[in-house]
Amino acid sequence: MNDPSPTSRPQPARRRRRGEEEPATLPAPATNADPGPLVSIGAAAAACGVSLRALRYYQEIGLLTPSGRTPGGLRRYSQADLDRVGRIRELQTLLGLNLDEVRAVLENEDRLATLRAEYRSESTDALRRRELIHEALAVRMSLRETVTAKRDALQRFLDDTNAQIDRVQQLLDDDVTVG
Repeated sequence: MNDPSPTSRPQPARRRRRGEEEPATLPAPATNADPGPLVSIGAAAAACGVSLRALRYYQEIGLLTPSGRTPGGLRRYSQADLDRVGRIRELQTLLGLNLDEVRAVLENEDRLATLRAEYRSESTDALRRRELIHEALAVRMSLRETVTAKRDALQRFLDDTNAQIDRVQQLLDDDVTVG
């Protein structure tokens, strides 16, 4: 599937005017690790099963930031970047989230990673750890609200489909008894 989103098509990129800021990009979770080998946009797209356009669009709307660039400005992607694209696609296909909902989930997941790292830091005292736990709970509850809203919408759709099936089945049953 090469479409960047099952529910929306990307609009052509609008050139920024001088002085205009780039769209906000979700920060990647803080890590001190070397990103490892970097691959080209073509290799990244092929590995993830998406189009080059989808990768550029994810970057344009702030869902993905390539880990590097060549001296000529070409994008380079790490395994963590490829994993993030996989997560975006999973949220779209498995849960049926649109890109705004995907953004909300990724923001929450990134925040949880940051909270986890601070919690595990030896310099974090007990009071701060308790604050971090409270914030992590709030973030998890926000994630649950997103998934619950999607589940409820799917349940309404399923209920409507089942009612339509029952009406059509009743027409068949009535037709058999008449004939």
